[in-house]
Amino acid sequence: MTEFALKSASLDAVIQGGGLRPFFQPILDTRSGDIFGYEALIRGPVCTDLATPAALFQAAAEQDRLLELDWAARRACIQRFASLDLPGLLFINVMPQSLLDPTFQQGLTLHFLHEYGVSPHRVIIELTEQHPIHDYTLLGEAVAHYRRMGFRVALDDLGTGYSGLRHWSELKPDFVKIDRHFVQQIDHDAGKRRFMEWLQEVAADLDCQVIAEGVETQGEYDCLWARNWRLMQGFFFARPSAVPPRKLDCAAGSNRRHTSPPRGTVASLSRRCATVAAETPMAEVAQLLRCAEQPPRTIAVTEGTEPVGLIRTSRFLSRFANPYAHSLYGRRPARAFADPETRFVQEDTSLEDLSRQLTECNETIEEDFIIVDTAGRYAGTASAIDLLREITNLQLRNARHANPLTDLPGNVPIKEELARRLATERAFVVVHCDIDAFKAFNDYYGYAQGDQLIQALADTLRQQLHERDDFLGHIGGDDFLMILGPESWQAKCESVLARFAWLAPEHYDAHARGRGGIESIDRQQRRRFFPICSLSLAVLPVTAARYSQPHEISDTLAELKAQAKRQPGNSIFVERRTAAE
Repeated sequence: MTEFALKSASLDAVIQGGGLRPFFQPILDTRSGDIFGYEALIRGPVCTDLATPAALFQAAAEQDRLLELDWAARRACIQRFASLDLPGLLFINVMPQSLLDPTFQQGLTLHFLHEYGVSPHRVIIELTEQHPIHDYTLLGEAVAHYRRMGFRVALDDLGTGYSGLRHWSELKPDFVKIDRHFVQQIDHDAGKRRFMEWLQEVAADLDCQVIAEGVETQGEYDCLWARNWRLMQGFFFARPSAVPPRKLDCAAGSNRRHTSPPRGTVASLSRRCATVAAETPMAEVAQLLRCAEQPPRTIAVTEGTEPVGLIRTSRFLSRFANPYAHSLYGRRPARAFADPETRFVQEDTSLEDLSRQLTECNETIEEDFIIVDTAGRYAGTASAIDLLREITNLQLRNARHANPLTDLPGNVPIKEELARRLATERAFVVVHCDIDAFKAFNDYYGYAQGDQLIQALADTLRQQLHERDDFLGHIGGDDFLMILGPESWQAKCESVLARFAWLAPEHYDAHARGRGGIESIDRQQRRRFFPICSLSLAVLPVTAARYSQPHEISDTLAELKAQAKRQPGNSIFVERRTAAE
């Protein structure tokens, strides 16, 4: 029997005889520490020439049976996922070519899910490219077909293949998985860090979630974690397994709480540098520096999980240049060489506060400082130049996403601010501000006067931002969002309503003020009377115990806004259940 015949027989047995072995690799949600989902992977029978995925799919391609193998693998993965009763989402690899095949059977994946009791809302169709795609129209129709059935779509291995960015643009996936090439050694590669930050911005603009694949080291994890990467996958957390873990040990034993470090705080600057124990002899530290391909600028000296200070490499090497240095200092502990003036900064400190501190003490811009968590444990290092770069990036980012009418932060900065507040686990209050009968006013007086009323409201809201931690954003149109402290929100809201009740009539003509309103066309194209614009405030007290994601806050605010607008005149509607808690 020829080699081809042997492979053909083996492939028959695999596809038709149930010889496929599903494996699963977890995807970590770093904000909660929970498993977000699993990518399903397929293997052939153990100890055969088709055991590996590469050999299995190569054999199917040679025999023109890729579509047949694709369906069999899909069914096996769904069946195994259901039998293991795994939590989270299921990412199923699907070749785009199978969606374009003329023999493609619509609804078969849904049939498998119904057969094994898995909801399509838990399934992500992960498009894995092996050959170039030419017919985007047809592929788009196939993707739309899956979405109509309740599936979401992921694009795999962005950065490899034939046209990854075009796929992203054409197919508008719900998830994009970033190829491991851009993750490997990211903690040592500034170019990769900048590229990944750019991908985050693109994903935010396109309302798409990104997953970093191939995370294999603590340094790679820490670097991504410090840059707000929520979803990660790789050997650092767990290898593919036939019986995967249902929980992960918070990134392989790291002592830190695994929430995404918020932009706008010192945590976003954190990078892990080389560390040595406080009692390490200085001769060993010198050897460490001699063996390093690129000596680090600083070395953190730690005692357990707590930092003692920084050894500044340039000063250390100048001291050890003395021919008698090794005999004088070699046995002395590292703690003796830690800079006594090392600055310690808590990771939840705002960038503005740190900038103010460094300016007041004229800190040297190259000097590194140590970042600690709220328990005083070592979290990383940063420098004043890192701070300057991050503040500049934030200013540019906020300017790009600002509302052009009011120059207030728009939707992207609003979401980031909510995420930052949630990460601190401190209570705060969100206030959604909306003008009642604004459409009628805008239609009657025109857009120019409508813009003037919106700007007047923006100025009124700005006047209430007395505290340093207050925040004001412009969602769009006549909708604004304030974030206030839990003690001061009520007085500020009442002041806003009183001010708006005085200024709104000033934007009407004398006749309308005398009548108390105007006649205009409603959304049902009927002419009716609209009273002078009033303001509705929907108030949501937020605690970390009740909310964990910005979209949960947005969903609740939408409900509260509807309740607030049912009340006539200037009004406040408070979510009483959360307030009581």
